[in-house]
Amino acid sequence: MNHFLDIHKTDAQDLQAIIAQAAQMKQARQGRPKGALDDTQPLAGHMVALIFEKPSTRTRVSFDVGVRQMGGQTMVLSGKDMQLGHGETIADTARVLSRYVDLIMIRTFDETVLMEMSEYATVPVINGLTDRTHPCQIMADILTYEEHRGSIKGKKVVWAGDGNNVCASFLHAAGQFGFDLTFTGPSQLDPEDEFVALARKMGSTISIERDPVKAVTGADLVVADTWVSMHDSQSSKERRHNMLRGYQVNDALMAHAKSDALFMHCLPAHREEEVTSSVMDGPQSVIFDEAENRLHAQKAVMRWCLGL
Repeated sequence: MNHFLDIHKTDAQDLQAIIAQAAQMKQARQGRPKGALDDTQPLAGHMVALIFEKPSTRTRVSFDVGVRQMGGQTMVLSGKDMQLGHGETIADTARVLSRYVDLIMIRTFDETVLMEMSEYATVPVINGLTDRTHPCQIMADILTYEEHRGSIKGKKVVWAGDGNNVCASFLHAAGQFGFDLTFTGPSQLDPEDEFVALARKMGSTISIERDPVKAVTGADLVVADTWVSMHDSQSSKERRHNMLRGYQVNDALMAHAKSDALFMHCLPAHREEEVTSSVMDGPQSVIFDEAENRLHAQKAVMRWCLGL
């Protein structure tokens, strides 16, 4: 049984195989209606539970559509439906769900909820996002980069802004896929030391550069994410804006990256805050390919989890 909990917990060869299968599945669907079933329906007869403690657009739609395209069925459960850990333990919920479904995807706040779910479930569990990591997003990002520019191995990726959960999974991916990563942002929002150390141990060059111009110089890929969470208070939002304003990705900053550098953002974006519309809608941006590729990457992750 294969759980997909974090990129560094999955074998590097398996990660490459998932990316390759995602690309093949995407190519096979070219020109077909979005609702058409895949020619092969590996999830036919399978039920997938999609649990959302945190609200979602892309994760919910991409997983739901992906299961349906592969011939399976979904059961979508919100935090209100489940009330994980309230009244019934997460362990017991995992045991019960495992009797009903073949695969569990969970998008939650606390990483310990994911870990306990995976420990006690007798079916594979996928990390749809926690406050600490977001591995499915980075699988889509790797797929997107490689379909535009070839292998990401040896490339320079720059993360601008907050060293958040998406940044953490990029650090995990750096070691597994063999690229280097430079973080540029305020010291208060540095990525976790544990994740930086892990990537370095795996052979990647991980740099912390406060000057965003120096950071993006020679970059192959520049990545940004929203500065604030929907759950942040107004005072917290104001503090973050003050800290991060100097790290906005704009045309002037992108001009220091390589001429063929790409720009990514996992969306939703706050235009004119962490990134300008001119960059988002410009020729270097691949944000909507990136959003689409959540579907294809996650289909391949689900197939890997189920051995299909």
